[in-house]
Amino acid sequence: MEPQGKSSEDDDGGERGLLHSWRGYSCSLVPERLLLQRPVLQVALGAQHGVLLVEGGQVYSFGELPWKQAQVAQATKPTLENALSGQRVVSVAAGSFHSGAVTEDGSVHMWGDNGAGQCGLSGLSCVPNPTPVALSDPGGTQTAPVLELACGEKHSLALSVQREVWAWGSGCQLGLNTDVFPVWKPQRVEQLAGRFVLQVACGASHSLALVRCPGLEGLQRPPVDKCNQCNQLLYTMTDKEDHVIISDSHYCPLGVEAKEEPAPTQTLKTSPSEPVLPSHSSSTSTPADPTPDPQDPQKANLTNGAPPPSDSDPPAPPKAIKSSPYPDEQEVKEYLRKLSDTSQAETKMAAGGLHTMQPSLSGRSSSALNSLVASCASAVGERVASTYEALSLKRMMNFYLPSRLEVLGGAADGSAERVRREESVQTKKSSSTGDIHEEEAEGLLRRLSLPGLLSQGRYAVHLLSSSYGPLLSPRLLRKMGRGPKTRTFALTPMGGGVPEDQEVFPTLQTEVWSWGHGEHGELGHGDNLARLQPLCIKSLNKKEVIRVAAGAHHSIALTAQSQVYSWGSNICGQLGHMETPSTVPRLAKLSEGIRVWDASAGEQHTLLLADGDCIQPIIYYSGRQVKEDEEGGGTEEEVERAGGCTQQPVLLPFCMNLGYVSSVAAGGRKCAALSDRNVMGFIASLHELASAERKFYCKLSDVKSEVIRPLLELEALSSALGPVVTELLQTLAGRFGVLARLTGQHAASLTASLRRGRDVKTLLILDHASIFLDLYNDYFSAVGNFFVMGGFHALTKPSLDIFGKTPELLQRLLESGEENASTSDLLTALFYLPLQHLHEYSRLLLKLTTCFEVSSGDYQKLQDTCSKFEALTLQLKRKRKEAEYTFHFWKSFPGKMTDSLRKPHRRLIYESSNKSLTVQNAGRFSVNWFILFNDSLVHAQGVAPCKNFVSMQPAKGFNSYSKSPSFLLHRSVSVFFFVFFGEFVCPNKALNKDDFYQGYWKEGKMHGLGTYRYASGEVYDGSFQDGVRQGHGMLRSGKHNTSSPSVFIGQWLQDKKTGYGVFDDITKGEKYMGMWQDHQRQGMGVVVTQFGLYYEGAFKDNKMTGTGILLSEDDTTYEGEFSDEWTLSGKGVLTMPNGDYLEGSFSGEWGSGLKVTGSYFKPNLFEAEKDKNRAVKLGRLSVRAEEKWQAVFEECWSQLGCEAAGHGEHWKAWENIAVALTANRQQIHDSPDTLSRSHSKTLESLEVIPQHDGPITMERYHSIRLYLIKACDTPLHPLGRLVETLVAVYRMTYVGVGANRRLLPQAVNEIKSYLCRIFQIVRFLFPDLPEEGGLIPEPTEGPAGSKQDAADARAESPKPGRVVSSSALLLPVLLPRLYPPLFTLYALEKEKEDDMYWECVLRLNKQPDLALLAFLGVQQKFWPVSIPNAPPTPGERQPVIPTTKDACFASAVETLQQISTTFTPSDKLQVIQLTFEEITQEVQSLLKQDFLWSMDDLFPVFLYVVLRARIRNLGSEVSLIEDLMDPCVQHGEHGIMFTTLKACYYQIQHEKIS
Repeated sequence: MEPQGKSSEDDDGGERGLLHSWRGYSCSLVPERLLLQRPVLQVALGAQHGVLLVEGGQVYSFGELPWKQAQVAQATKPTLENALSGQRVVSVAAGSFHSGAVTEDGSVHMWGDNGAGQCGLSGLSCVPNPTPVALSDPGGTQTAPVLELACGEKHSLALSVQREVWAWGSGCQLGLNTDVFPVWKPQRVEQLAGRFVLQVACGASHSLALVRCPGLEGLQRPPVDKCNQCNQLLYTMTDKEDHVIISDSHYCPLGVEAKEEPAPTQTLKTSPSEPVLPSHSSSTSTPADPTPDPQDPQKANLTNGAPPPSDSDPPAPPKAIKSSPYPDEQEVKEYLRKLSDTSQAETKMAAGGLHTMQPSLSGRSSSALNSLVASCASAVGERVASTYEALSLKRMMNFYLPSRLEVLGGAADGSAERVRREESVQTKKSSSTGDIHEEEAEGLLRRLSLPGLLSQGRYAVHLLSSSYGPLLSPRLLRKMGRGPKTRTFALTPMGGGVPEDQEVFPTLQTEVWSWGHGEHGELGHGDNLARLQPLCIKSLNKKEVIRVAAGAHHSIALTAQSQVYSWGSNICGQLGHMETPSTVPRLAKLSEGIRVWDASAGEQHTLLLADGDCIQPIIYYSGRQVKEDEEGGGTEEEVERAGGCTQQPVLLPFCMNLGYVSSVAAGGRKCAALSDRNVMGFIASLHELASAERKFYCKLSDVKSEVIRPLLELEALSSALGPVVTELLQTLAGRFGVLARLTGQHAASLTASLRRGRDVKTLLILDHASIFLDLYNDYFSAVGNFFVMGGFHALTKPSLDIFGKTPELLQRLLESGEENASTSDLLTALFYLPLQHLHEYSRLLLKLTTCFEVSSGDYQKLQDTCSKFEALTLQLKRKRKEAEYTFHFWKSFPGKMTDSLRKPHRRLIYESSNKSLTVQNAGRFSVNWFILFNDSLVHAQGVAPCKNFVSMQPAKGFNSYSKSPSFLLHRSVSVFFFVFFGEFVCPNKALNKDDFYQGYWKEGKMHGLGTYRYASGEVYDGSFQDGVRQGHGMLRSGKHNTSSPSVFIGQWLQDKKTGYGVFDDITKGEKYMGMWQDHQRQGMGVVVTQFGLYYEGAFKDNKMTGTGILLSEDDTTYEGEFSDEWTLSGKGVLTMPNGDYLEGSFSGEWGSGLKVTGSYFKPNLFEAEKDKNRAVKLGRLSVRAEEKWQAVFEECWSQLGCEAAGHGEHWKAWENIAVALTANRQQIHDSPDTLSRSHSKTLESLEVIPQHDGPITMERYHSIRLYLIKACDTPLHPLGRLVETLVAVYRMTYVGVGANRRLLPQAVNEIKSYLCRIFQIVRFLFPDLPEEGGLIPEPTEGPAGSKQDAADARAESPKPGRVVSSSALLLPVLLPRLYPPLFTLYALEKEKEDDMYWECVLRLNKQPDLALLAFLGVQQKFWPVSIPNAPPTPGERQPVIPTTKDACFASAVETLQQISTTFTPSDKLQVIQLTFEEITQEVQSLLKQDFLWSMDDLFPVFLYVVLRARIRNLGSEVSLIEDLMDPCVQHGEHGIMFTTLKACYYQIQHEKIS
């Protein structure tokens, strides 16, 4: 491999994994392009070197490599690490002066400087080549496999498959309980044991870890009173002049958390398979955020949080509290005890075992906190009453937090079983949802900690716990204690987004832990202290951090909302803001709309990869400007003198020239970026999908924080909306949170996919589309219910306090320029905003689909997923219109009955206010109003004015309920609506005609089979579902004398042609047979024309695009690329009928002149090429027979009561058949002209269900066969309907223009697929019927005989019995109906051979019998000497003379001629057998003895019979028998007879007539 450097703007033809490197951020900077023969997958940069991972798993090093030999110490070109040859590396890392690699089996290899033990190999100051390093416990034999590495200046970290962190090297940044350095052997970081670590990062002297939040099981660890390290109290209290500060934010100066002793009844496990997670950061042992308050020096000294003590072990009173002079101190303590007991009892009664899941304040044992507050109350004297109310916080929290499941989204069904199920999910999953408790509490407490809160009352109690950090006013607490008027609702249900798929989607509930040196503030804990142990950065909790990066002395955290938090050294502006230094995480200053999705940190700079205004990513740089001649020098004074630092992140001007950047890397003073070129549009589409998802998640987060949460926190919300609408709003908020969570997780997944693989197979939306579809369906169901009940309209008045009269916030979120829109309209549009993104999914997936070959699996998967999203989009749009229609109806509905009829799920279908429907035999002056909902029909009297008169026959099956009031609901209050048959007329004002529908209805919508005649003249006959065309159907457009007559028959989805279908364009004389999507030809297909042209191949956007095969009538063949209708474009091969062919590049339209650039070959000129076969095999690029007409079979299975093929109970299927037959019998009785009398009798016989259980005997087999013949003879039986539809589609396909001989193989395969799929249905109805090829034994004759008879029977060969096959059972039913188009195709295919055969037959038949027998070589002993006399003397015989013609073997000839009158191969073979029997019988009568034929004797005689039979299309008959013959008879007697007939046919063709 010979890499070289060049400018990034030069083009070398590479496409993926392009590496660019540079230093600094000057405007004239041009990145250097490093050229390698293979794409670069990952780059890691050290202080003065770098490591590359290329495709194939090879590793290269470049830069200054002092640990190498002298000749490569200055490697200007990448050097291959040969020590890793033979191993596939999957990840690399670079420290300041050492490197590491992880192979696919999880082993670690290190090399470079080892002076501090950072390579993990003792006794060596440097390691020149990659050397294995084992991660194992002392004395252990098993090595922990590793996922990824991180390297710092003097240490290294590894993340194992068990999500444990291992460390080695020197310094407190290891996080190990040791003071002996260096640590040569990797050791586990025990402080993180049991936690699920997602990522590790190393700075020069500090470390970072991204950790998934622990589950709720971590909240129940036994509490302690004092820190085990420094022996300080975990709770402190400060009595100030006008308030008291109570704090549990203990901060251990050693950086080590309080270690808790295990409960005596529980053994704590620390194995990776069964971890017992440490306590959640917000409740127990996780350190608190030690951000100091500059106005409160005492508060600044408060330190890291820890758990409170238990009730059984109360702590000693804090020294700061003096003894109380007030006599009511005991009463305070007693009150607290009762309050605690009562609260615990209420929690247990309300939620069973759910009390174990309460957050820290309510879930802890509270004696320590209660004691402190009681002492506080005693100290402040007259303020004790306020403290009493402050202590009711516990009860208040129990009311507001998720122990009350009804506040969660969809909590109306919050049963105990659901509680147990969710609790089980929470226990089993490691992904944290404990922050949901905090989120709800935070929402409540943010309301309480309003600006100027201290001014509302003179005294307040400050609770600075790790879970709640508000300032609680006694006045507000008294108000809450008397009766809460506000509530805070959870925006996500228990368990987060999709609990069952938390292992599939990346988690957003994360924590960031840091440890090591902190003199620059790089640990983020609010001070400059070092930490020997990992410590949680609490200010980043609930920020949804998905990636961390560490520079030399600064740190970066990237969130799911594309925000960047930074802290640490900022002398060069590397943090992206002006805080210097920053000891706590702060947001980097970026322009609005910039969404960062990758970040990397170097020595004094930071790189940010972000989305901008266009799809192509952009790069921002913050930090030190590096000059070309600059060597060293990094102090603050030098930087200030040079002026080379950034005030805020700077956009790199050259980034748009790099292509589509997938990741950035920084190290030392260097920068690097990996990019791809936009191959076939795939890379751009992938980036657009990820960018759209990130943007949408940011939008949802803004709506959640700026709209939903403030709305839920309104005090007068419940009184304004009412209890029903309030509950709907809670459900809507919960489902919005679920949707937002899934969107964020998917955005994180897409971002990770861009960084690592950029492969369509990594798209989770393809494999888990059902999750997205279900969530969107649930969400919009909640939106529709809220909308129908007038929720958005009711929010107008309460929301004035938030949005004001001019809701600019809503307009900004909607990006709408509409000026006079009402608040309710804006809210409605805002909550329907995800519908646009659902369509965006469909658009972008379709865009990705166009990047793949139509025949590929990726294309099919993308197309299927795209269709699902588009179908759901259309469905939800219709549901939105239904909700709007229903809402406007309720606004005008008479108010007295609105409350009883208005339900969230109820939708209006039709109402007769402007077309009055009358009841039969109604009074002369009666006025009736009918309201049809999706679940009921309401009949009102005396309300609606009579304007139009339309009669409606009530459907059978309605139940009427009488009610005394005559104002409304006189006849039917709530009548359940069933499926019925009816007619519908709808005026078309544009055409001044009516649309007419006749068919089945369900819930007020067209559902089932029906015929729709459009005013435009089109007629659709087929299936409907929910009011739209869906399933199998035929659309006829125009008539033969109109401008554009056409017929389409095939599958419909959501009112669009989607799936397999046949389109006959009568005007053009073309017929298309292939796949459709959204009314366009898309996928594999075949086109035939009236001029004999045949095309098969790929279609895209309704055009022939891609690989295809084109044949003309004269057998000229082109196989290659197409770009439009009949337009050749690209490489291909054109083969002439004589075998000559052109190979090259073609362009132009077929038949209009082609431009060719290529070579001409004439194979027959060369001996070696004579046998070269260039025949094109047709059918490869067409739709497989099994994929055709799937909707037809799905409808049949549906009629049998099965959701899918074979999934159901066969006895239920028989019940459905009986119901269908009975209903149709009634229909025949009502309309006797509908079916013929024979069909009526057939239905009568079919009403007797045959025995369908038990072993299959010959008798039962014959009864099944007869039943199938009858069932398929009537379209009212599901099988009959299926056969009738298959016959229709078959004739539609292969009649007319479709009668093209090239289609014969497809026509035959289609029949075979019919047989296979129908046989599957038959076996479902008769489960004991043997499968294909199974045997049914012949019945034994008579009772059991003697032992001798039995012995004789055993000696004989057993009878084989009846072989069950689909062709034997079903071809007699199916083939006669399909015979005309099928035989036409055979005749066209065999036209030339049959013409040769027929010419020979005509010539030979001019000969008399004896001459022909002699010519054919028939032995004279077989020549008949006499023949029966013709009438009127039939008993006499006359001799055969030389002039006798057409008299010999006359009976055999007549028998053979019957082959043209039969349909099935079995019947034709039976004719052949009878012919042989007739020949044998006549010969035996001639010879007057039994005779055994030999083939030499038989063949000439049979050839004579075939010639005299004069069968016009014998070649077609032979081919049909051969293609559809039952396989079980191919090698038997019938098979030999058929082979003899076939041989005769070919013999006659090549017979030389002299």
